[in-house]
Amino acid sequence: MIDETVEEIREMQTHSSSVVAVKAARALEDLRDREFASVEDFERDLERNSSALRRANPSHASLVTTQRAVVSMVEDNGAESVAEAKDALAEAVERVVEQVETAKRRAAENAMDFVEDGTTILTHDYSSTVLETIERAVSDGRYLTVYVTEARPRYLGRKTARVLAEMDRVDAHLVVDGASGHFLPECDRVLLGMDCIVEDTLYNRIGTFPLAATADNLDVPVTVVGSSAKLVGEGFRFENDFRSPSEVLLEPAEGFSVENPAYDATPTDLLDSVVTDEGIREF
Repeated sequence: MIDETVEEIREMQTHSSSVVAVKAARALEDLRDREFASVEDFERDLERNSSALRRANPSHASLVTTQRAVVSMVEDNGAESVAEAKDALAEAVERVVEQVETAKRRAAENAMDFVEDGTTILTHDYSSTVLETIERAVSDGRYLTVYVTEARPRYLGRKTARVLAEMDRVDAHLVVDGASGHFLPECDRVLLGMDCIVEDTLYNRIGTFPLAATADNLDVPVTVVGSSAKLVGEGFRFENDFRSPSEVLLEPAEGFSVENPAYDATPTDLLDSVVTDEGIREF
């Protein structure tokens, strides 16, 4: 399962960064079914596999931090037998998964203040925390209109639109990326997830920067929601992922190159607020 999860993360088959973090943590439990001669061998294999999972997408701050946390908890446990080390791994995975899920739930709860009844929202890409915020709002009886950009080239916004279409009280619209400026004047707010915020820069799915800049020009507030674990400082360096040209163009590119970055960098001064499990930060 670990090798399959590495490939799934590398190929971006799992879209939400918090979902990626949980899936990667769960994948490490495969090590409990393997045989090891010593605790040292077990911990060495744990670090090796965790490193492989982190390298699958080093831009995911939550993936990196949760993997490091699992390894650290197991090593700090001081197990005297392989069986004890395996039990420590199971406990560490459960703790990390609970932390991720709790943070996402609390962030969504805090973000509900920005989605009052009758609000029209524009969102981009696929964020499980944004979706949970909207789901909580409509469960509270609120009616929302939500525009979703396609998020080319992988069209992750289509998945978001399909999820929204199944929610009562949500009027969902899928729009092409280039049409965001056309629909923004109808919107009360842009609501986005985040890959991470490093100092004064938001890193998120490609297309976030022009969307935030256009919203700023049109005086539409931009709110970003996610776990506080995605607010990172020293010890983490964002690495962009440059995807295959085949995601953009099926036929060979003759005489030109195809650029396909997965993420872009948005200055936080274009944001109105950042909502996490720890509270709300306004800009």
